[in-house]
Order: sequence, then structure tokens, then C-alpha cells
Amino acid sequence: MNSSTGRASGADESIRELPRERPGIVTHYLRYSISNGLVMLAGFISFPILTRFLDNTQFGILRYYDTLMLLGVAIIKLGTPHAIVRFYPYDGNERRMQEFGTNMVLMPLMLSGTIWLAGVSVIVLWSWLGEGTFSPLVWCAVLMMPMLAAVNIVQMVIRASERSDIVMAVRVIGRMLELVLVLGAVILVQRSALAIYGGKIVATILLLAWLAHWMYRNVNVARDAIDWHTVRSGLVYGLPLMAHELAFSILANVDRVLLKQLTGDFAAVGIYAIGYSLAMQLNVFIDATLSEAFTPVVMRAYETGGSSAVRALKERVLLPMTYAVAAIIGILLVSGEDMLVALSGHDKAASGEVFIVIGITVSTYSMLAISNYGLQLKKRTMQVLIITLGAALLNVVMNLILIPRMGYMGAAWSTAIAYGALALAQFVICPKGLARLPDAHAVAVSLACLAVLVGVARGTNLFGLHAIWARLSVAGLLFVLLYALPVMALDQKLRRMAMGLMTRSR
Repeated sequence: MNSSTGRASGADESIRELPRERPGIVTHYLRYSISNGLVMLAGFISFPILTRFLDNTQFGILRYYDTLMLLGVAIIKLGTPHAIVRFYPYDGNERRMQEFGTNMVLMPLMLSGTIWLAGVSVIVLWSWLGEGTFSPLVWCAVLMMPMLAAVNIVQMVIRASERSDIVMAVRVIGRMLELVLVLGAVILVQRSALAIYGGKIVATILLLAWLAHWMYRNVNVARDAIDWHTVRSGLVYGLPLMAHELAFSILANVDRVLLKQLTGDFAAVGIYAIGYSLAMQLNVFIDATLSEAFTPVVMRAYETGGSSAVRALKERVLLPMTYAVAAIIGILLVSGEDMLVALSGHDKAASGEVFIVIGITVSTYSMLAISNYGLQLKKRTMQVLIITLGAALLNVVMNLILIPRMGYMGAAWSTAIAYGALALAQFVICPKGLARLPDAHAVAVSLACLAVLVGVARGTNLFGLHAIWARLSVAGLLFVLLYALPVMALDQKLRRMAMGLMTRSR
């Protein structure tokens, strides 16, 4: 990182650099769409290979330790990524940028590293005293925690500066590196979760090295800029959101841990994790893309235009999102099980129902989360934490009730119930003037076309076809004829937006 204490003097001091023109949310979305599309493509390449090379038990082991690792990453980040987005100096003032780099980026990174070292020391001491032995997978997960935390923090600085072009390049390169190294390890070294972790570690080290170089060149720090009050303000804002992220991680991942503990079977975890993982791949455009494009823009909109600007932004985002979510629901209801079998093989067919339930759940929640976004704008992070903790606890309780009765599908339905409760709570306590429901006309048109699509596809059982790829081809044709074309014909706003997107992309 650059440590700058002086700049040009004389006549140059009177010259102020004009603020860089920031792209709009459409530009961000197009960039994130392209990058996430390539990431999703990599996922659709690796997913069928991994599910064929790993049995349900090894896949379950992999996702089990992934869950523990993600919980650790959420803790040591201390909510820094959230504080970075909220307190980023969008006016571009040079001194404020230096103070931001010092107090909101460098100091939290050092604090996160210190906490990780303390935790590792405890684990090493515990092992040295003979109180417990740890699997090599545990040490792999522990080693990746600070690297993933640092990667996330630096990427959030890039996102906050609205350099979606850089985020796009970093994400694609990092994912392709991981794809090559992970698949190489599994195919050439060993068909195991440990080999996958080896590939992930090497890919993460290479990505982190480039991000450290970017930080050195673009984030200014100075010893005289250290302000413990600012550091404290960032932690006060970020720590509740760290706990929120931890609670959300529990909400999203604790079912795998509980499945293992309640059934004692990694194979059940694998069946659930395969369906869940594919649902996350399908949901990339709805959740990851829009949230990445939306968050920094809505922060700037609120700071410059207030609640009315936020509502206007939400209206533009929710229109295409409503149709996209309905489209995903239709695809899942018509071809969810066929898609999973086509990608993973007939021996993984048991994961199909999980894929459908989780896919519908997370896609619908993503739209409602945009609609209800507002507490962070008002800095009410404790309320965010409380409702997320409530949803996480509800998920745990429902898992304890449903898993013994329904097995891995009990975990899927527990997730659906908890996400539904979370969306409802977010809507109820969203600050006045910031909530924005999806357009009623868009909801009506999307649901009507969805009903026709699902009714025809299921009523005819895709015309009695049995071959998987033939069924998927017919389902795709029905989707175009019964959903995509009708919604474009029936919604003038959507047509204008699509034309605008095509014009901007040229």
C-alpha cells in the first residue's frame, strides 16, 4: 500500500482532480453478469466432474468442512467488508481516502490476522497437549480462513470504488485458476476432498498475491492518518453485521452440520450438498450479480438523493428481477430433476428434490431482500443482526424437528421456512419510505405465464419423452414460447429496458 505524506506543491496545489465518473447500475450489472456467467460456466464444468469423481460421502465431507471454514472466515473478517461499503468516501477527497485506507482497510486486516493467529495458537496448543487430533482437512480449512478473509476485504474495497471492471477480471481469473487446479488435483492426484482443498489453497494464494499488489498501488495509508475513533466506528458498524453474516452463514449452512450429527451419515450430507450447490450455481445471476451491482449504488443513491432515490433505484431493479425469479422457478419446476441428472448422473438423482426446493427458496428470497433493503442505509445493524439470528435459530429448531422425520429433505424444508420468516421480518421492520414491492403488473404477468408454462409441461409430462437431453430441449423450447416471448410482449416497460440494455452493450 502506498504511504503518501505529500503531494505536488505550488500552482499544482490549486488544481483539484475532478471526481471519476461512476458507472450506473446497468453498467455494473452487465459487467457482473458477464463475470458471473463465466463463473457459473466454470461451475457447470466442475460440478458434473466433481460429482462423478467423488461419491456422496466424499462430497459430504468436502461441504461439511467448507461450512466450518466459512463460519471461521465470517468471524475473523469482523464485519469489515460491510463497513468498507458504508464508509467509503464517495466524494474522492484525497485525505479522506488516505484515512479510509488506513483505518477501514489496513487496521482491520491487521486485527483479523491477529485474531486468526490467536485461534491457531489455541488449536496447536490443544493438539500438542494431546487433547485432540485434527484431520488434515481441518488444517487446510484453517489455513484458508485468513486468505479468504483478506481476499473478501480487498475485493470489497474494489467494489466500493465501483470498479466493477476490475472485480470482473479478478473473479473470472480466480475462478478459472481454481477450476484448473482443483480438477487437476482430483483427476491426477486423488479423488478426495483433501485433493480439492490442495487445489483451492494454491489458487487462493495466487489470487491473494495479485490483490496485495493492487492494494499496494491503489490504497493509500499513512501513520499519521491512524484514528482509533474511526477504527472504532467501523467496528461498531461492522461487528453487528459480522454477527449477522455469521448468523446468515449458520442459516445457510448449519443444516449440513446437523445432518451429519443427527444421521451420522456423510452420504446424506452429500446428497443434500449436491442439490444445494447446484441451486447456488443457478442463482448466481439473481443473487450475486444484483447484490454486487446494487449495494454500492444504493449507498451512493441514499447519500445523494435520500429515500426517493432509493425507491426509484429499487423500482428499476425489481422489474427485471421479478421476471427472472419467476423464470427460475419455472425452470426448476419443469426441469429441475432432469438438469441435476444430466449434470451429475443418475446415481445422484436423489438430490433433485433438494435442488428444486432450495433453488426456489434462495431465488425468491434474493428478490425480497432487494425489496426490503433499508436497515443498513439507516445504520441499524443491530436490528439486522437480531432478525438474522432469529431466522438462524428457527432454522436450527426446524432441522431438529424435520431431519429425524424426513432426512435430508427435512433440512431443505427447514431452510425454506427460515428464509421465508427472514424475508417477512425484513419487510415488517424496513424503515418507512425505503421498502418497495415489486411492480404489480410484472407480478401478475410473470405468474400467469409461469402457470401456463408449468401447466403445459407437467400436464403433458414433456410429451412423454424419456431421454434426459430430449426432455431438456423440449422444456427450453416451451420456456421460450410460453414464458419468455409472452412476458416481453405483455410488458412495455420490460421491452424498453431490454432495448436500453442492448444499446448500452454495443
